[in-house]
Amino acid sequence: MGAGTEPSEAQNDAAEGRVYLDYNATTPLAPEVAQAVRDALHQAWGNPSSSHPAGRKAKEVVGSARESLARMVGGRPEDIVFTSGGTEANNMVIHTACRHFHESQARPGDSRGMPHIVTSSVEHDSVRLPVEQLVKESLAEATFVAVSPRSGRVEVDDVLAAVRPTTCLVSIMLANNETGVIMPVADLSQHIRVLNQRRATEGLPRILVHTDAAQMIGKGRVDVQELGVDYLTIVGHKFYGPRIGALYARGPGTTTPLHPMLFGGGQERSFRPGTENTPMIAGLGQAAELVSKNWEAYESHMRDVRDYLEAKLEASFGKQRIHLNSHFTGSKRLCNTCNFSILGPGLQGQRVLSRCRTLLASVGAACHSEKGDRPSSILLSCGIPYDVAQNALRLSVGRDTTRADVDLVVQDLVLAVGQLDQDQAL
Repeated sequence: MGAGTEPSEAQNDAAEGRVYLDYNATTPLAPEVAQAVRDALHQAWGNPSSSHPAGRKAKEVVGSARESLARMVGGRPEDIVFTSGGTEANNMVIHTACRHFHESQARPGDSRGMPHIVTSSVEHDSVRLPVEQLVKESLAEATFVAVSPRSGRVEVDDVLAAVRPTTCLVSIMLANNETGVIMPVADLSQHIRVLNQRRATEGLPRILVHTDAAQMIGKGRVDVQELGVDYLTIVGHKFYGPRIGALYARGPGTTTPLHPMLFGGGQERSFRPGTENTPMIAGLGQAAELVSKNWEAYESHMRDVRDYLEAKLEASFGKQRIHLNSHFTGSKRLCNTCNFSILGPGLQGQRVLSRCRTLLASVGAACHSEKGDRPSSILLSCGIPYDVAQNALRLSVGRDTTRADVDLVVQDLVLAVGQLDQDQAL
């Protein structure tokens, strides 16, 4: 099959009568991406560090992908470091901030105390858990700023209020994976830039700013110049790319510190050694090209389908029975994300999904799927009542999702809920 005709995983699900609406968990490879991976496997198999033609070809592929990622986020090629995924990139930033804090002390023997990290109460585990581990090992202190129950966002004033003289990093996700709420990262960066100027005159450490943009890329505008961040995490499998990632760092090792977590052969300018995974990097570059060219069309299509889904849910179940958990006054949200609860006893999210014959979705982050009927801590943090959060479903549409898919899904949900209502009545 040619690249243009190869069916995606989601298309295969459709052929089996299933509709995949879990695109915030992962996306299938775009056909063009799968082709780029195949081409690199066959044509760029050399070691990019080798000086012969096979090595030079691989090096060109890696360099071209780096340029594509830089273009996608508005940075420079030298600001992109390839990683195994978002988890590694996030850990790398946290590790760097703590090490930079200690290295930037005025004189050897000076002690400013322990580095302090400010993050939010709704971050992905790949930010929350490394920070909690540092706290547990008494290597850092941390403040997890609660989101506003009114806006579902981390408010800039609350983050600034958490800053201490020892603060070395502020890490706030660009958009939440469960609610879809977009965080005020650009505004926050501006305030921290001003704060850093004052801190420099007082001999206090610079506060580095990081955002995990895993959910935003491919669904909205992402520009590091507008965001004003020092670091930005890129995750391939969230935008129809392979399961690797990259870290944007603003002038790594010069303007912005970046310390390796691994040591080895010097690849990626020694920031991330290990022989480059050329085929996956080629795929990531192609996925980035698709985003750069088409993100506005993707965003418009997904918003239309998502809005249709929400209207269809309210029309089918009645507005009184649907609670839209991702609707917050004054907050923008991802174009593709619908987090909602069908109100009523015995309608916990997992129970509803278990009765569905068409819908493939989740109750929240895929990383937390083993937690059973316990409500999402993210939704509880956003002020969603316990019994409402317990019934939550997260549906996230994709580039190829249609209104016809939505009709099938809502019909499936109506049947599933009808069965559960009958069970409850017995």
